[in-house]
Amino acid sequence: MLAATRRRVILVLASLPVLLISTALLYMAAMHVLEGQDRSFWLALEWAAETLTTTGYGRDAVWNHPLMVILVVLIQFGGVFLVYVLVPLLLLPYIEERFRASPPPTLTGGVTNHIVIFRWGPAVETLLEELLDVAVPVAILELDEDAARQVTDLRRVDRKRYKKVHVVLGADVVAVLDGARLQRARAIVANGSDEENATLALVARERGFTGEIVAIVDEPYHRKSVSSAGADAVFTPRHVLGGALAVCASHKVQPRVGGIQQLGRNLRIGEVRIDPQCELAGQTLRSVDLAASTGATVIGQWVEGKLDSHPKADMVLQPRGILLAVGQPESLEELSRRASAGGRQRSGGHFVIAGYGEVGRKVATLLRDVGETVLVMDENPDLGADIVGDIADPETIAALDLESARAIILALDSDGATLFATLIVRGEMRDLPVIARVNRPTNIDRLHRAGADFALSVSQVAAQILAHRLLHRASFALGTELHILEVESEKLTGRLLHELAIRRRTGCSVVAIERGDEVITELGGDFVFQSGDRVYVCGHRADTDRFHGLYAE
Repeated sequence: MLAATRRRVILVLASLPVLLISTALLYMAAMHVLEGQDRSFWLALEWAAETLTTTGYGRDAVWNHPLMVILVVLIQFGGVFLVYVLVPLLLLPYIEERFRASPPPTLTGGVTNHIVIFRWGPAVETLLEELLDVAVPVAILELDEDAARQVTDLRRVDRKRYKKVHVVLGADVVAVLDGARLQRARAIVANGSDEENATLALVARERGFTGEIVAIVDEPYHRKSVSSAGADAVFTPRHVLGGALAVCASHKVQPRVGGIQQLGRNLRIGEVRIDPQCELAGQTLRSVDLAASTGATVIGQWVEGKLDSHPKADMVLQPRGILLAVGQPESLEELSRRASAGGRQRSGGHFVIAGYGEVGRKVATLLRDVGETVLVMDENPDLGADIVGDIADPETIAALDLESARAIILALDSDGATLFATLIVRGEMRDLPVIARVNRPTNIDRLHRAGADFALSVSQVAAQILAHRLLHRASFALGTELHILEVESEKLTGRLLHELAIRRRTGCSVVAIERGDEVITELGGDFVFQSGDRVYVCGHRADTDRFHGLYAE
């Protein structure tokens, strides 16, 4: 950021002499033609400087020709623009960034038992929030000053929440590790390039670090190398994300991807769009009683990008709203059937995948492995896509044959491109299921507003994997608000649901119980918890943390 601002300032400063001389020459020509008077270059240059800087005039301040007066007025307004717009918008931000203190090269204060995150980026955004929810100190190591400043800006905006976040800036991997107090850290999360992660693990072990090192890699064939360097676990979240999108698209994909869509052996999270013509549209939860008729429990509803995370019995099921529900696969399929009744059923046809990068290739491979027909589109002719083109191009849209498609999976690299593609597809085909890959979880709300039926970010996937590994907690983030937490606690054994007052004490709702192979979603106040029950609760981050503290620790 600082480098970009510096380039803009240099560009403006370099253009000022050109502007000044051009204005002086224009003034000389105008005075000669319109006023019939000649001005020397130096006198014209003095006039141009006086006008553009708004400092006022000396001798040359009287003009008679109307066009000359208009020219002078226009240049005067240009000078005001330069002084009162460029200075506060360009020069002052540069000065602020230039003289703002850089992140330190080493941890300061008594930071201990912290988790070290190497390299800031979308993959660890949600993980950071998970760690802050349980008050775990975090040290973020950066080699790039602009990225380091992004994290320090978070602290500036919300000092209370990010007070346990510390940033260390260094020239290389060795320098930042030496400043991270490894002897006091509890774990390291490596989020750099695959080569950087291998170096980090190797240097950390050389420095005597015996804690857990977890690495996020881009290429699956690098996992063995990073593990050999000293990492205890190596994950490829983008491949897991591809698996989750494939699972959402086709029920044939087995086994289910653990912890993403599949909560337990027999329990899933589903997102179901309500067709405007179906029997549910406009009804209340009380009137349709979905828990009894389908076995699925509604835990929220997206309407125009906003999530109603506390559904009540009088909540209206909005046309084109998206229901978040928990239940067994057959329960969610029944809910989906009822939500699409009256509309067109898409039980067959091919799957369209837009984007043939790492995520798109994984989705295509999984779908083809189970016998599904796949049509892949990408702009890059070197990737081997079936159709080369831009999804915004009408000819490309026609070639994809969306009319007979079963669903479209958007696996584009940019969230902006995914949002635009969603709008285009939804405009072409109102009933076609749209499944979207997202980079930043904050964009999930926008994707739902644009018309996506399901959206999942790599940040959510990585956070779920890493939080389970580092904190030994199973939770699933739904967008930026809701969490589903899985617990198995003896504190609940033998207790009645109504006497625990879980909703009043924590803000959470118990949405399902997994008891052996049985899934229980209809929970009355007289429900009794038994030993070995896997309990699934839903609520905001703070609510699930409160539940965990009261009933699971």
